[in-house]
Amino acid sequence: MTAICFAAMPTIDAEHLWSGGRDAYDRLPETIISDGPGHPCRHCLENIDEGEELLVFAYRPFPELQPYAETGPIFLHKRPCKRYAAEEILPPVLTTSPDFILRGYNEDNRIVYGTGAVTVIDEIAAYGQKLLARPDVAYFHVRSARNNCFQCRIDNIEAPALAEIGALT
Repeated sequence: MTAICFAAMPTIDAEHLWSGGRDAYDRLPETIISDGPGHPCRHCLENIDEGEELLVFAYRPFPELQPYAETGPIFLHKRPCKRYAAEEILPPVLTTSPDFILRGYNEDNRIVYGTGAVTVIDEIAAYGQKLLARPDVAYFHVRSARNNCFQCRIDNIEAPALAEIGALT
């Protein structure tokens, strides 16, 4: 059985934005106030509480531009937060919806066709293990089933994870 780990947005990307850096579209992030659940921080993988300031910006969780490098809006606490560390445990943000899209990518960061599936929370780990057992799947993304927003990346625990390799810098 393949062991999986949940990888949050790299700290280098979060620090880039916290220090006034630009997003994947070369724009400054927008600051908004959270009105409660529904604003998951992609760095700590927790929901941003009502009344807290957050950044909303375009994020591309891929190392370079290419046709499969999806870019979309995500949220980040405006004040620095600690990166999600319990890599083998389902992160808190993945308990806020009944299901998510899981999609596999190969070593060249291209979608592996046939791997995308709307997956209920209780089956995320099992489907992830199934995907990562395939030789053509290097990692996969967990995305919102309703809006397709990037939530986190899942890697084989034995393989090098997204770790601190940034996408924005």
